Amino acid sequence: MSRNKAHHRTENLVTSTWRRARQAAARLQPAAGQVMPLARNAGAAAKRQAGRTRSWAAPQVQRAGQVAEGSIAPKISSLLSAAGRRPEPAGPRRPRWRKLAGASAATAAASAAAAAVRSHMKAGAPAAPDQARAGQTAPATETGPAMQTRSGQRNTSSDDSPNSDVPT
Repeated sequence: MSRNKAHHRTENLVTSTWRRARQAAARLQPAAGQVMPLARNAGAAAKRQAGRTRSWAAPQVQRAGQVAEGSIAPKISSLLSAAGRRPEPAGPRRPRWRKLAGASAATAAASAAAAAVRSHMKAGAPAAPDQARAGQTAPATETGPAMQTRSGQRNTSSDDSPNSDVPT
């Protein structure tokens, strides 16, 4: 399709669209002429009704204000004054789980400390209490590594294998 032909088709399309729009406007002009006076009348009626509504509502609002000032306001004022004279409420209660967690942590720490002291005392016990009073020392311990075999006997040899009594 040539460039002139495409241009011509577009021009025809635009022209026909404008022609149809002018025809639709010509058909709607008599209807618009009939509607315009009705719209003007409706606007005037709405203005009149708004004026009537305002004139009715003004005394109603004024009466409501006087009732609020005369009966409701003193009651609210006295309630607020009484609330101001009341003592401060107690602070918010703290959850109990904090106390429970603290007690549990303290118990665990005390248990750990007691276990550490006990294991320390067992490992480094110098003597029995009755021997310590008499000035005696604890019996001598073996100086070499003592290992126990499967049969339950101690082996004091310098072999590193735990089963040195078993022939290989």
